[in-house]
Amino acid sequence: MIVVEGLTKNYGSTNAVRDLSFTVNRGEVIGFLGPNGAGKSTVMRILCGYLPADAGEVQIAGFNIFSESLKARSRIGYLPENVPLYPEMRVGEYLSYRAALKGVRPRLVAEKVVDALDLCGLQHVRGQLIGTLSKGYRQRVGLADALVNEPDILILDEPTIGLDPNQIREVRELVRGLATRHTILLSSHILSEVEMTCTRVLILNKGKIIATGTPAELRMRSANLLAGSIRMEARVPDSATALQEIHSLPDVASVSLLDGGGEWSSFEIHSTGGDPRPVLFEEAVRRGWKLRELSARESTLEEIFTELVKAPSSAPTPSPRENVL
Repeated sequence: MIVVEGLTKNYGSTNAVRDLSFTVNRGEVIGFLGPNGAGKSTVMRILCGYLPADAGEVQIAGFNIFSESLKARSRIGYLPENVPLYPEMRVGEYLSYRAALKGVRPRLVAEKVVDALDLCGLQHVRGQLIGTLSKGYRQRVGLADALVNEPDILILDEPTIGLDPNQIREVRELVRGLATRHTILLSSHILSEVEMTCTRVLILNKGKIIATGTPAELRMRSANLLAGSIRMEARVPDSATALQEIHSLPDVASVSLLDGGGEWSSFEIHSTGGDPRPVLFEEAVRRGWKLRELSARESTLEEIFTELVKAPSSAPTPSPRENVL
């Protein structure tokens, strides 16, 4: 549904997007991730026909966004980061106006507006002034606007920005429901939301894609970059001594004391590649430690994202208060 080849966009001497290529297939929900300034919004605006590119090609549902702009844009529903709405208009009135602007046939406008209101849970506020709605409901109106002409593709730029946790959950559930009917490209800084919603992830940094795949695939590919950790909670005679003893075990690359001030001590253990839990258990039995927890933890998408986009010189150093080996 979306094919991008060699896309380049410069702002003066700044390379916002550099020779970018990717494909979004029909029915996919793609998470578009990157730090501030990575070029995400620039790419989305180019895909929607709002910005020209300096080089490259973009196909939207088979139409070239530059030479067949009107046909390509008719296949897109776009929700920008800051939703532009008319606060003095009523919800239903606004959606009817937007449907007409998007070329919906006059006899179908009322039907399409009702469908969009139903999908976005707005029927009970259709007669209300947009300016009196909460932030969450204004975001829903923006989504209904993007949906009112039944586009093949939805491009959503930070759809949950500025919302409270309840509103975020509501919008996330709405996007999940839309995924059965639309191809979706979704940008968000809430990585747990992307992990729960998206079928595939594109990570952008400094205008280039640095990783792509499902969240599970990214975890597998990052094994050498960011190993998962083992959490161990035990009652030990002396936590500082236990720290040294754990670090000397096979398959243990590093160990941190998370909490050693109470009856139970908590350790975070990183491996050299193998699973250190069997030797940790044997050591606990041999030394008479009482184990309360010994569990593996997978790297999260947030951790993988952070490791992929950070510069080598920006690696964090332990706080002087932390015990790390």
